[in-house]
Amino acid sequence: MNATDTKKLREAGYCTVEAVQQATRKQLMEVKGITEARCAAIIEAANKLTDLHSGRFRTAAQLREEQRARFRISTGSKELDTALGGGIESKMLTEVYGEFRTGKTQLCATMAVTAQLDPKCGGKVIYVDTEGNFFPERLRPICERFGVDYDTILNNIVTARIFSTDQQEALAQMIEAQIDQDEGAPYSLLIIDSVMALWRVDFSGRGELSERQQKLGKHLNDIRKLAERHNLAVVYTNQVQADPSGGMMAFAGEVRKPLGGHVVGHASNTRIMFRKGRDTERIAKIVDSPTMPEVDATFTITSSGVGDA
Repeated sequence: MNATDTKKLREAGYCTVEAVQQATRKQLMEVKGITEARCAAIIEAANKLTDLHSGRFRTAAQLREEQRARFRISTGSKELDTALGGGIESKMLTEVYGEFRTGKTQLCATMAVTAQLDPKCGGKVIYVDTEGNFFPERLRPICERFGVDYDTILNNIVTARIFSTDQQEALAQMIEAQIDQDEGAPYSLLIIDSVMALWRVDFSGRGELSERQQKLGKHLNDIRKLAERHNLAVVYTNQVQADPSGGMMAFAGEVRKPLGGHVVGHASNTRIMFRKGRDTERIAKIVDSPTMPEVDATFTITSSGVGDA
């Protein structure tokens, strides 16, 4: 690879060797100035430069050692952390869904602080706001609760307000470039609040459903690869909608399901459903997890964030 190739790839959002290795030939050839011959040479060079396990066999024992490098970020509630096996895990996509005022955004605000607390694995936070619900002032009482400096916490949070699915589709490349340019502390957490809000607006009706799901699937796959490359914990919130096919369950109350269908369901490693309890109490149900059983956890939401009931 020569300097010209490197520059072209960086400008297109491929800032690491691993990013090049995980891209398809079709994606690399979409980069301006990369021919089919250059594409083959770049892929060959990338495969020689990294020990990344992409497309290569290794033993389960080796995989276990790799997974030990993962870390967990506290949600702010000990009971919810226990239900999750210690918190939100890095290199994993965690979806939190529920109706309004169940504490989804408050969880995001709390984790934007807790992600920076552990000196061993703590790092900067990327907060992507699709609904205009991120207000830095909400973090002040959370910082006071954990005894950390408010201004320091804010300086370690990089936020982006996006308004269209076109911008959201380019999100992984934007984050890759941000991490590449930032020479400070490493990043530990990516928050997207919420993942489906813009797709719900920009695509409407069954006629556009297939196109939406294809683009959404690619977007989530890009986020997954980003998380694995940089050992990021990813948390995204999701809205719900009424499920008219609830059948007999409808007698027990209105049935609600998360947006995005099977595409979001299969992309999420862990799915958590939030629902309202009494007063400030909320109930989290671990709907799906690769390591933890289905269980409920009770927590509270206050001005100082997510905490124990």
